[in-house]
Amino acid sequence: MHDSLARDVLAHDRRTPDAPALLWNGTTLTYGDLAALADTAAVRLAEPELHGDAPLAVRAVKSPASLALVLACLLARRTVLLLSPDLGRLAAARLAEHAGCVGLLVPGADGETAIEPVRAPARPAPPGSALLLTTSGSTRLPKTVCLSHTALDRFTRWAGSAFPLGTGHRVLSYAPLNFDLSLFDVWATLRHGGCVIPVDPGRAADPRHLAGLLRETGPEVVQAVPTLFRLLAGAGTDAEPFTSVRHVLLTGEHTPRSLRGRLARLFPRAEFHNVYGCTETNDSLLYSCGAREAAEPATLPLGGPLPGARVRLVDGGRELTGPGTGELVVHTPFQADGYLGSDDPDDRFVRPAPGTSEPVWFRTGDLVRRDSEGRLTLVGRDDFQVKVGGVRVSPEAVEQVAQSHPEVMEAAVVALAAPGPGIRLHALVRVAPDCAVTGLHLLTHCSAWLPRAAVPTVHLTREPLPTGITGKVDRAQVRSVLTARQHARPDRPTQPESSA
Repeated sequence: MHDSLARDVLAHDRRTPDAPALLWNGTTLTYGDLAALADTAAVRLAEPELHGDAPLAVRAVKSPASLALVLACLLARRTVLLLSPDLGRLAAARLAEHAGCVGLLVPGADGETAIEPVRAPARPAPPGSALLLTTSGSTRLPKTVCLSHTALDRFTRWAGSAFPLGTGHRVLSYAPLNFDLSLFDVWATLRHGGCVIPVDPGRAADPRHLAGLLRETGPEVVQAVPTLFRLLAGAGTDAEPFTSVRHVLLTGEHTPRSLRGRLARLFPRAEFHNVYGCTETNDSLLYSCGAREAAEPATLPLGGPLPGARVRLVDGGRELTGPGTGELVVHTPFQADGYLGSDDPDDRFVRPAPGTSEPVWFRTGDLVRRDSEGRLTLVGRDDFQVKVGGVRVSPEAVEQVAQSHPEVMEAAVVALAAPGPGIRLHALVRVAPDCAVTGLHLLTHCSAWLPRAAVPTVHLTREPLPTGITGKVDRAQVRSVLTARQHARPDRPTQPESSA
């Protein structure tokens, strides 16, 4: 059944209507409550302006009303375009038009859903589409990724078999509802009858609220990008570990060793999982280890493929079969069918020749190193590499070196124009509030590990680095901050600052 996920979620209303489905801002909503909200949303979907079976766009503000609205859409077999609530109005309208949506639905805090018209002729969604997700799109309009009912079904079933997401278990949901991490945190958990603990987006940057929420609700599974873990580690909570947590999933971007050391103390009873994936393929690789091991290596391995997933390393069009570094190319049972529209020059899906049995592969754009024992380690992005003094350098590899310093909480490295011809790397580095580390200390640290061309100019801050709508560091904003600093002090090296 195309709507099997929604049916499985709402079936808990018949079997265990009083079981908790959501813990939201101090209130428990049962599966019966969730089903009632979905019924109310279904009435709204019957409005004349939402006629037919064309896709619907949803401003995905994380709330019980939004979750119920998406459930109602899936049950009605309406493809749902999930849009970030932080998207500008014109960008949201453009994406909705491109997807052929007949309406943009905006769930309100009072449970009512407003309908904004979309000026586009309705056209059928790709066959079998369930959700339309967007990429981060930090520098231009995001791409729209088509996720089929089959892919959604396979992934949520796998997640429930691999982690304790079922009845009696609690799962924290920190990621935005439009982010692919919510496929695990929200939809897989609800499918298997567990209880989701959504973090109110209005309080998602408050470390004391986050620490209090974990202590009060006692989740067993926590998945997030490093932003959440930095907030928890910086909240002065190291003396009181979160003993309810049994599984910590690290994902989205590299989690530095200094932060992982703090997490080992915060979650001493947890198994740690380094999860690799992207919006287009969903989770692909998984590496699991204990808290002590998670804190030791400079970079955690990517681990092995999930069931049914396949990986390749490709360099210059040639597949690497032994040790070496190349672009990671992936096929998973959970991957998207492609991007909406076929005219994107950056389409990374590799489709087989007609009549062959080869699957569709996805070029991730991530550079990965395979060692002599077959272990895979992330190096950086192929499209982020730059040439400094004729030497090809990965800014992400430089970030990892900076973040290996025990006093560094996070770092972002970008290339800026240097005086005269060429470019130079600059690192915006956030250090612990009470540390005495200086820019010279970090310069010395980086110089010990990097070739001269890769050693960055260091700019210190004690404030969190700017992030985008998915919680990842926004390098475009970092570049703006560092460019402003350069213009403010063109005649001397940047000195440590108290804030960004």
